[in-house]
Amino acid sequence: MKDNISKLKDCYGCGVCVKACPVKIISFKENKDGFYTPFIENQDKCVECGLCLKVCAYNHDEVAGDASDVKAFAAWSKDPLVRQWCSSGGVGFEVGRKLINDGFEAVGVRFDPKKNRAEHFVAASVEDFMPSVGSKYIPSYSVDGFNAIDRNKKYLVTGTPCQIDSFRRYIRHFKAEDNFVLLDFFCHGVPSLLLWDKYTAEVRKKIGMITFASWRNKTMGWHDSWSMNADNSSQPDNSETIDWHDLYNLEIQEKKHIYTSRMSQGDLFYRFFLGNYCLNKCCYLNCKYKMCASAADIRIGDLWGKKYADDDKGVNSVLAFTENGKRLLSGLSSCEIIPESVETASESQMRYNASMPITRKYVLVALHYPMSLSTIYNSIILAGRVVDKLLKIIKNKK
Repeated sequence: MKDNISKLKDCYGCGVCVKACPVKIISFKENKDGFYTPFIENQDKCVECGLCLKVCAYNHDEVAGDASDVKAFAAWSKDPLVRQWCSSGGVGFEVGRKLINDGFEAVGVRFDPKKNRAEHFVAASVEDFMPSVGSKYIPSYSVDGFNAIDRNKKYLVTGTPCQIDSFRRYIRHFKAEDNFVLLDFFCHGVPSLLLWDKYTAEVRKKIGMITFASWRNKTMGWHDSWSMNADNSSQPDNSETIDWHDLYNLEIQEKKHIYTSRMSQGDLFYRFFLGNYCLNKCCYLNCKYKMCASAADIRIGDLWGKKYADDDKGVNSVLAFTENGKRLLSGLSSCEIIPESVETASESQMRYNASMPITRKYVLVALHYPMSLSTIYNSIILAGRVVDKLLKIIKNKK
């Protein structure tokens, strides 16, 4: 076997190796478990340059960043509408808006309703960047967005910590780091696309075609904002033509067109996702990005600790790792930025990787079959909980 990414199993699926390959023989496909994976299309054409492995974060034990001098903050946008749009305090959007106005392009993630997927894309204007607002709790198809990047231009690149770790290695190899600002976030893990496909298939039976999806929504309050909205109104399905101000108002005023389901009411997507029943295998076994472990310039997330518990409008936890990140935040006049300790800023975040449930492999198999999510949950997950409790009882008696 040639020395390339074909020797790796269960990788992060960041997609950076596809961009890095000089002979363009790596494709990016969904594997049997519903996660994006690189494939070598023609081994004979591999020139064994090793670049795919060099940029691959999964192929390295260390993180390509330095957390020795982290500065922590609580922050939020001073624009009430931006703060309402966004999952937390709107800092990610404001960073993108500032950099675009400074001559950068911004690489974010949007939801494509036609392909029913989250995908990276390049935005040259603030208006173009608006579809990146909000969390997307599924794996993103990164290849088209990453391939559109010209290393000689200036970009903000956002993504999961593993995507950003690989991308840092890529731009470092080509000595292009000065052209980039990298932003990641506190990551729970990514669930199988099989879950998302089944979930949206069930939603479509209720409302018809989905033209817009929002994983987080503050209409019910930030602390109970777990919601899934699918818009079956007359809004266009081309995100470039959507008036996002009107779309936000539509979600507030025209609820008859919106499917909403909250975590507090037992939404099944969030039960599977936050219960860790079908995350990517590497999220359990190989994630090295918890807390302050990052290759980004800036990391953002929800600040749901005790100090800001009564704030229902949204507050971001912000960590700055590099001088580049610290300078950017110091000039971010569109945000209220309050210095905090790292402990306060990261209080509510996952400190350790999720444990893999004994039912995971059965859930992934069941997602392939014409079984409803409620049937899978009741027949596999709840049964697995009982078995898990019995095993713990037996273990404690020994």
